[in-house]
Amino acid sequence: MPPQVNSAPMTIGLAFLMAAAVGCSPEALRDTMRSLAAPAEGRVGAAGIVLETGQRASWNAAERFPMQSVYKLPIAMAVFRRVDDGRLRLDRRVRIRRSDVPPAGVRSPLRDGHPAGGFEISVRDLLRASIVDSDGLACDVLLRLVPPDEVTAFLRRLGVEAMTVATTEKAMSSGPDVQLRNWATPEAALHLLRLLHEGRGVSPGARALLLAWMTETQTGPGRIRGALPPGTPVAHKTGSSGTHEGRTRATNDVGLITLPDGRHLAVAVFVSDSRADTARREGAIANIARALWDCWSSPSSPAE
Repeated sequence: MPPQVNSAPMTIGLAFLMAAAVGCSPEALRDTMRSLAAPAEGRVGAAGIVLETGQRASWNAAERFPMQSVYKLPIAMAVFRRVDDGRLRLDRRVRIRRSDVPPAGVRSPLRDGHPAGGFEISVRDLLRASIVDSDGLACDVLLRLVPPDEVTAFLRRLGVEAMTVATTEKAMSSGPDVQLRNWATPEAALHLLRLLHEGRGVSPGARALLLAWMTETQTGPGRIRGALPPGTPVAHKTGSSGTHEGRTRATNDVGLITLPDGRHLAVAVFVSDSRADTARREGAIANIARALWDCWSSPSSPAE
């Protein structure tokens, strides 16, 4: 079933399409992102870059934000690095123990189908479930194979400094502040997306699988995809927290948008400490992505 597009984000997006010719400097886009972030009623960081040309714009892009399930992308890349090095096989079967099963608050279709654990699954299927379904059980089992400190060390070797993977999905479910240990800046997320796009850090086969799974991802259809023209290719990874005492710590999306001429727009939007409802949080992400798309969807778009 195609994602449902929110009419409000689309209306705003079309308004920016008409204004793109005069509002596409980095300064104008920064002001646009700030305005579009306001309805989220929280702290918002956003960044976008056309990878082939270097056109970029950002708002609060150097601030730290909790990643939530966005961190499944660097985890998957680190697991693939082990596979590429011959230290792990995609067809290896892994036993899911009862102790691996996360509580009900963690998103996990695998747990829902096997609430007591006690089954085996391949590394490949764990990776796919983690990316496509944002499965918390799959993610935590991958972190059993490649611990958080190894994932962070992998990021540092790639030159990604402002992104840290420190703990599991199960641990994050134990309290609202634990998620702050897994953090990133929007700028670091763009860096990681560029590395993935360019095939650095993982093999060509791993890159192809990750991008295919990110394109299939089932979560967040109203975020980066939400206000883009129907059929626009998007490979993305979302992250979401629960709401505690009226405040939602994380509503995130990072991804690669293929522009009409084949160029690639990397986008990262993080919404934190928001008191707005889901529609307004996701609408802010959708509208920011659309504003960037409107400005840079033509090869003749103004450069920075």
